Amino acid sequence: MDYLFKIRRYDSGKEGLKKQAPYYDEFKIDLEKNTTVLDALVRIKGELDGTVSFRWTCRMGICGSDGMIVNGQPVLACSVYCHDVVKKGVIQIDPMGNMPILKDLIVDIDDPMEKMRSVMPYTDKLAEVNVEEGFSIQSKAQRERIKKTSQCVKCMLCYSACPVYGQDKNFVGPAAGALAYRYIADSRDDKKNARLDQLVSKKDSVWGCSFVGECSVACPKRVDPAQALQRLKVMGSLRMATKPLSDLFVKKKS
Repeated sequence: MDYLFKIRRYDSGKEGLKKQAPYYDEFKIDLEKNTTVLDALVRIKGELDGTVSFRWTCRMGICGSDGMIVNGQPVLACSVYCHDVVKKGVIQIDPMGNMPILKDLIVDIDDPMEKMRSVMPYTDKLAEVNVEEGFSIQSKAQRERIKKTSQCVKCMLCYSACPVYGQDKNFVGPAAGALAYRYIADSRDDKKNARLDQLVSKKDSVWGCSFVGECSVACPKRVDPAQALQRLKVMGSLRMATKPLSDLFVKKKS
């Protein structure tokens, strides 16, 4: 079947008119029924125009590197078939929004990545652990609590969909919020309060979320960052209410 691909082109490093005016390049290509959008892009780059630029790595929906907007829908290009997204024979592909375009479908994800690093995304076990008793043991219920937020593949589609991040780049954002919740809710970690204190002390952290929910709609792994952010708000409020008392007891003990 013949498909017409309209791919948005832009090169931030090129001088001249095209730097100010992104444009659409059209490519007509015959594809088999079960061809993914990513496979189609690879063929276009290999057979029609080697300058078409996009990110991809694993082709299995695990690396999260091929996030883009296909016919208005935020998707991982390797996870959708052309026959499922085509409209009147046309597939229009745009780069993700809310982030600077570097070239064609490649956007600069440095800011979202830095925000994810800022929430201390690691397990920190401060207490002594008896190896004979088993290291970092979790019950099924404890694991279930963080299972959903552990599925994030850092595709940044949630940042592309988030209207708050689009207006305020200081907002910590959905993926960073979901990542923070994943480690705060982890029973094996000893830095829950430190993470919460860091998040709730900043106006543009979790409090910036207006609960539009578009991040959860866009998420290909059903992480539901909007829900994670609301849970962090509740946990942060309780922490702010009890922190003065806990600090008082710590001072009395010392």
